[in-house]
Amino acid sequence: MAGLEGRDDGYSVWADELLEHLRPTGRDLGRVVDWLARTVDGTVCLRGQDGTLLAGRPVPVDETLTAEVAAGRIASAALEEGGHHQRLVRVVRTGPEPDAVLAVCRTAPFDRRAADVVTHTASVVELLLGAGERLQAARRFDRAAADLRLAILQLLMVEDIVAARRVAAGLWPGLLDTDTACVYVAETTPGDRDRLVGDCLDVTGERALVVRCPAVDSHVIVVVPGEADGARLRDLAGRRRDTFLGGSARHGLARTALAYGQAVSALAVARFRPGRAAVYAERTRPERLMDPGALHTWTTRLLSPLDGLAHHTRADLLATTRLGLEFTAVSTAKLLGVSRNTVRARMERVEGLLGTDFSDLAVRAAVHLGLTVQAGLAEAPRADAAALPDPFAGLLAGPALRAWAQELLGRLEGDGRDLRRTVRAWLAAGGNAERAAQHLGVHAQTVRDHVRAAEPVMERQLLAAGGDLYEVVLAHLAVGDLAPPALPAA
Repeated sequence: MAGLEGRDDGYSVWADELLEHLRPTGRDLGRVVDWLARTVDGTVCLRGQDGTLLAGRPVPVDETLTAEVAAGRIASAALEEGGHHQRLVRVVRTGPEPDAVLAVCRTAPFDRRAADVVTHTASVVELLLGAGERLQAARRFDRAAADLRLAILQLLMVEDIVAARRVAAGLWPGLLDTDTACVYVAETTPGDRDRLVGDCLDVTGERALVVRCPAVDSHVIVVVPGEADGARLRDLAGRRRDTFLGGSARHGLARTALAYGQAVSALAVARFRPGRAAVYAERTRPERLMDPGALHTWTTRLLSPLDGLAHHTRADLLATTRLGLEFTAVSTAKLLGVSRNTVRARMERVEGLLGTDFSDLAVRAAVHLGLTVQAGLAEAPRADAAALPDPFAGLLAGPALRAWAQELLGRLEGDGRDLRRTVRAWLAAGGNAERAAQHLGVHAQTVRDHVRAAEPVMERQLLAAGGDLYEVVLAHLAVGDLAPPALPAA
C-alpha cells in the first residue's frame, strides 16, 4: 500500500493481512469489516446514506455529522463522546447507490496506526463495493440480454419476424438481417448448461441467437444464420464431453418453430452418433417421398378451415399446434411465453376447425404431416385449387414411401423379442403401454422396455411425442399395419 514502504513498526503485518482480502478467494465485505474491528479493537459498521446496515455491527453515531460525511461535504470526521472515540470515513460507490460511511468506535484514542488502518480499510471497502456492484450490473445485463434473446425466439416461433428484428436491433444489430437460418439444439447436463451457453456465445459471437431453452433445463437453442457458425457448433459438440447437438435444415425465419422441431428430432439421432451431432437433412423424410402436387393439394385442403382467420391469429394457432403436437402443453407454453391453458385452448380451436380428434395418434401424425408441409408452402408453387385432392391413403401408397416404411420397420425384425409386434400394438393403443400390454398378454414394463429398445434401432425417439414418433406412425400406415385416420380432407 502507498505510504507504507520502508516501515518496520508493525504496519507491514496488518497491511499484508488487509491485502489478502483483495485476493479473488478472499473478497468478502463482512470479513473485511470484522477484520478491521479485531485489528483496531473496536466496533465497526458500514452503513448506507439512509442508515441501512451493510456490514458489521450497529454503532451509535451522530446522524447529522454522518450525513455530512455520506453526502461528501466532508471526507472524514473524528469525535470523542462519553469516553468513546469514533472515526467516520466516507466510502465512495461507483454504482447508482449513494455513498456509504465506515464508522469505527473504540474506547482508546485513535493513534497513528489505528487511523491508518481505518483509512486504508476504507479504500479496500470501496474497491470491494465497486467490484460487487460491477458484478451485479454485469449479471443484471446478462439476465436482461437472456430475457431479450428468449423474447426474440418466442416472436420467431409465432412468425412475428418484424417485431423480432426490432427487438434484436437494439443490442445485436444485423443479427436477423437474413431471410433463412438453421436452428440447433444442444444438450448437456442441467448443471453445465450455463457454461455451454457461454461456449456457444464464444464460438458464434453475436452472429447467432443463443437461448436457454425455457422448457428443458438441459437444452440450449441456437438460431444460426450463417453456415460457418453451424460448423463451429458441431465442432464444439465434438470437443465437449456429455454434449449432443441436433440441427435443422435451413428454413425461412417464419419457419423457426418447424426448424426447432427438426433440431429436437435430430438431437435424438445425435445420441446414437459417435460424433454426438446430427442434422435433420441427413435423414430421408417421408414427405419427400410423396407426390409433391398431391401432398400440397391435400395439405391446402386439410388446413383450409383456418384460411379465413386474421393472419396473426392463424400464425399463432398454427405455431402453437405444431409445437403442441411435438411437445407437452407445459413445454409448448414455456417456449411460446404463454400459459398452458392458452396452448390447450388454441389446439382445441384448431381441432374444432379441422373436425379432427387429436387424441387419435394417427390423426396427430397426419395433421403434423400437414403442418410440416404447410411450413414450406410459401416457398413452393400453390397447388391448383380446382384440382381434386388425392385422399390421404393415396399419399401413402407410393412405391418410394412404401419401400422406406418397409426398410424402417424391417430393422426391428432381427430382434428375438419381436420388437415390431410390440411397437405396432403400442401405437394401435395410442402409445398407452398398459392397453398394449393387455392386448399382448405381457407386463406394461415389458412394453416400455421393448419400445425403448426399438429407439436406437430405428434412430427415432418414440416415448416422447414428436416428429420421430409420427414418422413411425406414418410408416405403419403406409404398410397397412395401422388403421387409417379419420380425416375430413381424406
